[in-house]
Amino acid sequence: MSERYLLGTMLVPIFTLKLNHKINPRMVTIGKFDGVHPCLTAATQAGKVFIHNPHARGQRPVAHRLSQSTQDSDISLLNINQAVTCLTAGKLGSDTTGDTLLVGSQTNLLAYDVHDNTDIFYREVTDGANAIVLGKLGDIASPLAIIGGNCALQGFDYEGNDHFWTVTGDNVRSLVLCDFTGDGKNELLVGSEDFDIRVFKEDELVSEMTENETVTSLCHMHGSRFGYALANGTVGVYDRTARYWRIKSKNHAMSIHAFDLNADGVVELITGWSNGKIDARSDRTGEVIFKDNLSSSVAGVVEGDYRLDGQKQLICTSIEGEVRGYLPASKDLKGNLMDSSAEQDLIRELSQRRQNLLLELRNYEENAKGVSETNSGMGVIPANTQLQTALSVRPATEAQKAHVELSISTPNETIIRAVLIFAEGIFEGESHVVHPSAQNLSGCVRVPIVPPKDIPVDLHIKAFVGGKTSTQFHVFEITRQLPRFSMYDINFDSSAAPPTGRVTFNINDRPQRVVMWLNQNFLLPEGVESPDVTFNSLRGGGLLSISMASNGQITLRTDDIDLAGDLVQSLASFLAIEDLSAEADFPGYFEELRTTLTEVDEFHSVHQKLTAAMADHSNYIRNMLVQAEDARLMGDMTTMKKRYRELYDLNRDLINEYKIRSNNHNALLACLKSVNQAIQRAGRLRVGKPKNQVISACRDAIKSNNVNSLFRIMKAGTASS
Repeated sequence: MSERYLLGTMLVPIFTLKLNHKINPRMVTIGKFDGVHPCLTAATQAGKVFIHNPHARGQRPVAHRLSQSTQDSDISLLNINQAVTCLTAGKLGSDTTGDTLLVGSQTNLLAYDVHDNTDIFYREVTDGANAIVLGKLGDIASPLAIIGGNCALQGFDYEGNDHFWTVTGDNVRSLVLCDFTGDGKNELLVGSEDFDIRVFKEDELVSEMTENETVTSLCHMHGSRFGYALANGTVGVYDRTARYWRIKSKNHAMSIHAFDLNADGVVELITGWSNGKIDARSDRTGEVIFKDNLSSSVAGVVEGDYRLDGQKQLICTSIEGEVRGYLPASKDLKGNLMDSSAEQDLIRELSQRRQNLLLELRNYEENAKGVSETNSGMGVIPANTQLQTALSVRPATEAQKAHVELSISTPNETIIRAVLIFAEGIFEGESHVVHPSAQNLSGCVRVPIVPPKDIPVDLHIKAFVGGKTSTQFHVFEITRQLPRFSMYDINFDSSAAPPTGRVTFNINDRPQRVVMWLNQNFLLPEGVESPDVTFNSLRGGGLLSISMASNGQITLRTDDIDLAGDLVQSLASFLAIEDLSAEADFPGYFEELRTTLTEVDEFHSVHQKLTAAMADHSNYIRNMLVQAEDARLMGDMTTMKKRYRELYDLNRDLINEYKIRSNNHNALLACLKSVNQAIQRAGRLRVGKPKNQVISACRDAIKSNNVNSLFRIMKAGTASS
């Protein structure tokens, strides 16, 4: 039995279909291709896209890419002949009647007019297409089909012209358009494999939220509120940069969608899970208000007026081709449903509060009994007991790796029985429990922490504190922030050779402000009074030196270009700098990039040769097939066998060539990703307009294959020498 409830048992499927096609996860959309009838559209595992159109039975498509399914008269099949990596449908042309279908693969983007059965455009996308979204972005006049690939974002208009391009930190996995800043124009939200959600106002990065796993799905709720899903089973809601709630499941969220199921005028977050479960959660609290189960993993969740009765249904699909449509609660029932639900919620909440108070009262009674009968102070602690915390940097020793030490202590004779620390992205499972043995009980507990990335982390600490013979303990709660650059230890050895990499920029601010930034973002033993300081990196080794001249010029020296970018962005944010240009030189990294660019040229050259050879083979195959058939018709079996043997040998050669082409393509993609990341890193050494100018100029240099100009731009921020 599947489990369903919505403030009672009001929500049930109004239609169920079983399509004879397996559906790729996250590749489901609804399109009105004739401008009127909504059609469920999804990618299959066989390099095809099916279009389910029950509204136009008997209209058979003309042969081009589109063909009729032999299994189902309501389904047309679009042959892509490549593995589909993403798809969507919507209005791309301003004066078109129906929606445009957009299908992405690892090498191409197809815009297709399903109604007229014609290609609108077919573009090669060297950076791949992992995710796609369609709509208006910023001040760009025409709607764009925006694809996210290997660290790159690219937007095409209805003519197939490239109107938008920028780089992002890692491979893109999810995209959504929404008015994040509240200025009436859409921003682009990008979820990627480096665990970040980035917000772009056209090509300007305006905000970043760091999660602790790959961001696999994003969906717009309303206003600046959006839902997100991670690869580790986390689902939640943000409003701008503030997280409202999140939950974590052992299953994976395959698809998320915003839909008003209970007719309260506010959309809920609908999630389809890998175990087939579908749930709807309140956008404010995350509380589940509806559940159902499909028989296999959910492939996609969409909405549309599929019955053409003026009401939009929530439509859920499974990877096995099961489709269910749900009708939202009617508005006239809304008041009664919400009232009864509110009463049930209140009763549940009051009952829980009563249980908590009874438990608390029983604890107080036990404490009082312990004091009066034995005077042992069982569970009672001095009134001045506080939980004190300290953070300090600990370099590597023979006994243990380099780490940040969190010390938790009490100021009197009380002991700490156990400590629970909750911190995102640091501990496996996000929480860590320390339970000292009976022999090691004391008023101080030390916990080693190794943050994997340079991000600020809130440590939520709970400690059980009591007397040495206590059986009941007081729970102390405290939150302590781990600074962003906590894995850097101050270096007092002036004889060490400075790093060869550097970035230099000018600020109009007092040295004391830079000192404040240092004290806030690094773990310093007693604080520093000068902006000139050198650190050892505990995570990757190497030195980091920061210095400031009397004219306001700051020089950051490190061989880690990512660290340099993080420092520039952090300092600019602290000092509220909107535009910052910089000069940079990272000899080791730039030499690696030069090698990568040479490899890109070689891979392109091999690709062209293999493509030409494949075209020659295609013509040869055609001629041999004709000769073999001629020989068969003329009864010349010897020649026919000879031709088919040659075809067999040629087929074997083609398979081997395909393997070579595939390996060459994968190596080329890896190199292009490195190049895009290099552009992103060069951009992060600047802020605001100079950053956007560097990214744009770098792309132009790569398009024109001007390697020397590319390095000049990365170093100086401009192409002029």
